[in-house]
Amino acid sequence: MFSGGGLNPRKMKKMMEQMGIELEELEVEDVVMTLVGGEKLIFKEAEVTKMEARGQKTYQVVGDPEIGGSDQIADSGMKISKEDIEMVMQKSGADEETARESIEATEGDLAAAIYRLK
Repeated sequence: MFSGGGLNPRKMKKMMEQMGIELEELEVEDVVMTLVGGEKLIFKEAEVTKMEARGQKTYQVVGDPEIGGSDQIADSGMKISKEDIEMVMQKSGADEETARESIEATEGDLAAAIYRLK
């Protein structure tokens, strides 16, 4: 990338604009990345920059992540329907709270939630 050696920020920005590269600082609360295997990287108070060049968007995340296991959900605010809970309860024999927790842990995958409780 650019080393920026000796260029002032205004000149750098002008050069990037001439090359069709746009930068935008995004205001975010949290960034959650789910890795293969289910481990989560949860960035609180992250700095996120979006760069767009030639129609392609790239996001840069800067911050220190907390590491969560596959069963940990970062306050996702996921909406779970009563029908989904009832289906998991019926198929697994679990109570309502356990069924809900299993659905949350599998991020809404009902088959996985049922399998997890068997």
